[in-house]
Amino acid sequence: MKGPLRVAIVGAGPAGIYAADALMKSDADVSIDLYERMPAPFGLIRYGVAPDHPRIKGIITALHKVLDKDQVRLLGNIDYGTDITLDDLRQFYDAVIFSTGANADRALAIPGIDLDGSYGAADFVSWYDGHPDVPRSWPLEAEKVAVLGVGNVALDVARVLAKTGDELLTTEIPPNVYEGLKANKALEVHVFGRRGPAQAKFTPLELRELDHSPTIEVIVNPEDIDYDEGSEAARRNSKQVDMVANTLEQWAIRDHGDRPHKLFLHFFESPAEVLGEDGKVVGLRTERTQLDGTGNVKGTGNFTDWDIQAVYRAVGYLSQNIADIPFDDRTGTIPNESGRVLIDPGARGSARYLTGVYVTGWIKRGPVGLIGHTKGDANETVACLLADRALLTPAPRPDPDAVIDHLVAADIPFTTWEGWYRLDAHERALGEPEGRERIKVVARADMLHASLAQ
Repeated sequence: MKGPLRVAIVGAGPAGIYAADALMKSDADVSIDLYERMPAPFGLIRYGVAPDHPRIKGIITALHKVLDKDQVRLLGNIDYGTDITLDDLRQFYDAVIFSTGANADRALAIPGIDLDGSYGAADFVSWYDGHPDVPRSWPLEAEKVAVLGVGNVALDVARVLAKTGDELLTTEIPPNVYEGLKANKALEVHVFGRRGPAQAKFTPLELRELDHSPTIEVIVNPEDIDYDEGSEAARRNSKQVDMVANTLEQWAIRDHGDRPHKLFLHFFESPAEVLGEDGKVVGLRTERTQLDGTGNVKGTGNFTDWDIQAVYRAVGYLSQNIADIPFDDRTGTIPNESGRVLIDPGARGSARYLTGVYVTGWIKRGPVGLIGHTKGDANETVACLLADRALLTPAPRPDPDAVIDHLVAADIPFTTWEGWYRLDAHERALGEPEGRERIKVVARADMLHASLAQ
């Protein structure tokens, strides 16, 4: 293969950028284009992390250094499957890596989950993070709200619902989100988990952050502090699990204060039904569970009806099917072996794989783990790609200008890394008069205007 290895990476979130970094750190001569359907890069960091988490958003600093390198080029506002296809990409690249992540809500099969007032956490996160493709308003009329799930996304949703709009005004939230949160009527937020404290998927830092707000009283029922042999083993084997359990224990025994918003963390309550009246949420029914000795739980047959007017399910993200690529609807992933996309698991040798097509990140392994875990995914996938180099079909049109000519001819307005710097400067300028780091631009047209301005 003559010339640099031409690689397209579809998805410019952390997973895609880590893959680009791994390629550039190899001994191979590479030329990389990162495709992103949003006008701005960074994926989950920009549109999936709560605005009051500047520590996590600091990861962007490291990602910036990757995109600043000469071997990589950003092509944003390009929707794979619509603006460009796999056949198109094969014309310009020797290999393609898909890193499209997971941005939909996993289903929860209980009666009433589709009632008015029942929402997916991913949709709410997209709203408060200023995603350009979601409505600008969000209904926040409920005084008592349930969040189903005990992971970090559930904590983010609960915390944003419990905080005041003014508390979040110091962050990058756009004006429409501030106005929505300022009018939020929630006074009680109830987080429900079907298992116990030792099985919660919170990280210790995320959990402790709940208690930092001067307006939020975090309440844990002492009866929910329970462990079996499996739970105790989990605590011994994981410092993180033990820290979470210790924090919950401390909250369970302390006296309650007088902060105006109450955030309840409930354990051993399995959601059984969302209760409705006239098509709207009026309550939540849960079944009390108990530990079975292994860290798992079983139902007790005892049910409780909670006075709730809105329900948010935070039971996991789900990746979406990608055009022209095999997809496993059961797992919500692209079938793969170490990042090589599988088309026939029963075949031998290269016949098993979709030649020159690879996958990394959540679309590869499912939406589990922290952002940093995608580095290992990227390294594994890139190692396979480089090992396959002699088997790849060379791109017929490898000149980097060829794909630009294709996009221009198709009249597709695309953004670049230089355009991100312009958008970044524009958002920072919007925030400066208010003493804020930035104010996020929401509308796609406005993002394009700022990015493409000369």
